[in-house]
Amino acid sequence: MKVRPRPLRQRAMRFLLLLALFVSSAFAADTPNIVIILADDYGYGSAGCYGADGKLVQTPNIDRLANEGRRFTDANTTSSVCSPTRYSVVTGRYCWRTSLTHEVLGTFSPLHIETTRLNMASMLKKHGYQTAAIGKWHLGYGTDDGSLKWRTDYTAELSPGPLDIGFDYHFGVPSNHGDLTGIYVENRFVYGLRSGKIPEGMKLHGPDADNLDFKATYGPEDTESGKANILDLDAPRRVNERVMPLLTTKAAEWITQQKKGTPFFLYYTPVAVHNPVTPDKDLAGQSKAGPYGDWIHELDRSVGGVLKALDDKGIAQDTLIIFTSDNGGVFTPTRDTVQTQAFKAGLKVNADLRGGKHDVWEGGFKVPFITRWPAQIPAGTVCDDMISLADIMATTAAIVGEKLPAAATAAEDSFNALPAFLGTKDAAPTRDHMFIHSSDGVFAIRQGPWKWIEGVPVSDIKLGARKAHATQFKPQLYNVREDPAETTDVSTQHPEVVKELSALVNRYRDGGYSRELPPIVEK
Repeated sequence: MKVRPRPLRQRAMRFLLLLALFVSSAFAADTPNIVIILADDYGYGSAGCYGADGKLVQTPNIDRLANEGRRFTDANTTSSVCSPTRYSVVTGRYCWRTSLTHEVLGTFSPLHIETTRLNMASMLKKHGYQTAAIGKWHLGYGTDDGSLKWRTDYTAELSPGPLDIGFDYHFGVPSNHGDLTGIYVENRFVYGLRSGKIPEGMKLHGPDADNLDFKATYGPEDTESGKANILDLDAPRRVNERVMPLLTTKAAEWITQQKKGTPFFLYYTPVAVHNPVTPDKDLAGQSKAGPYGDWIHELDRSVGGVLKALDDKGIAQDTLIIFTSDNGGVFTPTRDTVQTQAFKAGLKVNADLRGGKHDVWEGGFKVPFITRWPAQIPAGTVCDDMISLADIMATTAAIVGEKLPAAATAAEDSFNALPAFLGTKDAAPTRDHMFIHSSDGVFAIRQGPWKWIEGVPVSDIKLGARKAHATQFKPQLYNVREDPAETTDVSTQHPEVVKELSALVNRYRDGGYSRELPPIVEK
């Protein structure tokens, strides 16, 4: 005999179903999946939606993000090189507040993010997110034991690492696809490591990271002679042309594996378009800007792979994507590089901005920045608000309802840019000032139309000073609103602005944070 559900039971079942639908829609609206795509050395003028000539390069997937989301015109990195910016993205803190005050981390450096520090991964994990870091890491593995000869041992467990600061899964390259290791890392170990073999059979490559024949860089081995040794580990070796396709596949597969109803955070960091320039063979000759243009196509194809994974899973509507770059593009007009070849073909890698990677000029910091969240962000819009990549941390906190600790303890330099993301009418500017820091350790501050470059004596730069950058070491002031190419130093015409910004630099730098105005530190 069939037992019919009672009316009360039917009503209860309907209520539970409606409740489930409400919770599901609330999740979609308020707790999105979050995907950060942090490209490498990708300049402000290198995408179609940022003015790149479509006859030279095509970026349909990046342009799609702009058409379906919000494109920012004044987004800036915290450093003009990669490790410091990556630290700022994950932590919301300027990296120059740490021991890394010049250049980047070496391949054998320890983990640079304290395991106790609140960061994007640990914060989102606390809110029920599954988390992954796939691609270029360049934030170190292991703990320095204090000895002079200490360095990361790639034959042992690589801990602490990404899994110790909140990521559930990690697959990537230690520094870049041209680094000294020649391997991948998965979670806590070298991917496919077959034995604890001590590195031997060192191989020489060189001579220089920007030359066309470049094979490897980074680490203590290449600081003296400009040449680099590669570890001969008992593990599968990377093939340069296949690194990007593999990373794209890993990112797409991880998205596909996620359970519906459980939010996820993917920190995806492609190695393109960093040197060495190694597009996959099927892309060779596809652009009209030489190998570098093909490399840009490789990056765009990777973005397309991530978008397809979201579309195929039916979750694009409920996913916030942030596409940006860790610093400006390489700009070497006097040297024979693939970037120079592209420039001569007509590709303005950093648009009309001055300088590029490593520099204190705008070309080193101003980068593409696109947000797409179909459920919330108006499509095809443009935002001129000044933001920093350090703001991603506080913005994410606002999305998930996390109240950040005091500015002196976490996310010290991160401002909530969610109103700018959403296009909130009459919203106040995200921030009224912003620090930037060159690879040589030169500080600059932006406030309103002004950019004040503090400058330092060349003798004060202990590491990495480049003679070619000598013009960046002197104090100077620019009105970047009227003079975005920084052609005219107006410091002598506006001494009051110089005085005000100089005092502000010292206050925020010495105070330890900038999310709030710190007290004046007496010296």
